[in-house]
Amino acid sequence: MPEPLLELKEVVKDYGTPPLVTRALRGVDLSVTPGEFAALIGPSGSGKTTLLNVIGLLHKPTSGRMTLAGTDTTRLDDDGLTRFRARTLGFVFQFHHLVPALTALENIVVPMWSLQGRRDESMRRRALELLDAVGLAHKADSRATALSGGQAQRVAIARALANRPALVLADEPTGNLDTASADEVFGLLRRVNRELGTTFLIVTHDPRLAQRTDRVVEIVDGRIVSDEAVATARDQPRPVSAKA
Repeated sequence: MPEPLLELKEVVKDYGTPPLVTRALRGVDLSVTPGEFAALIGPSGSGKTTLLNVIGLLHKPTSGRMTLAGTDTTRLDDDGLTRFRARTLGFVFQFHHLVPALTALENIVVPMWSLQGRRDESMRRRALELLDAVGLAHKADSRATALSGGQAQRVAIARALANRPALVLADEPTGNLDTASADEVFGLLRRVNRELGTTFLIVTHDPRLAQRTDRVVEIVDGRIVSDEAVATARDQPRPVSAKA
């Protein structure tokens, strides 16, 4: 068995101060191996978003341990967490959060520029390669406001891949799209996973989409209550450029 890319051990997350404390995560154990394409499901208030925020290094756990890409993240200070997050993680949200005044290409360049502290031509070339990989090379110079919802989400996926992350966290990435666009975007995530080996953890309320992943992890009241492989046949992806 390969070494886990992500491993949580007895992770607890509390909010508030005594005596008014809310326990959002209650001793979560979770392991994700490189190349997995996993779904995280659960009812509203179950702890899905909190768990994603902890894995995304946006919130520190109250107790427990989390290891990501061989690094014990609970030992990093705030600056270390920020740098490690930029190098290791990609994020796709329900709302694409593109910068409206920037073009599609410029939105993809931003995370590379932020990580390296400078801009150079290699960033533009990579952004163009990523746009080509998601089928939007012809929209490189279009402002974010000129893109459809599905197109904007495709740009957001390309942006998430800009720094070649080990793990992409997707929080309801199709929740704001119609069925056809949702299928298109989800299919793109799957193709990226299969062709490039990128690991994904996807929060979704849609059981139909969850059943198109490799594995479904269910969380209820801050605890993982089931963790099962998906045995259904999956769509055959078209190739994605290996440059992505």
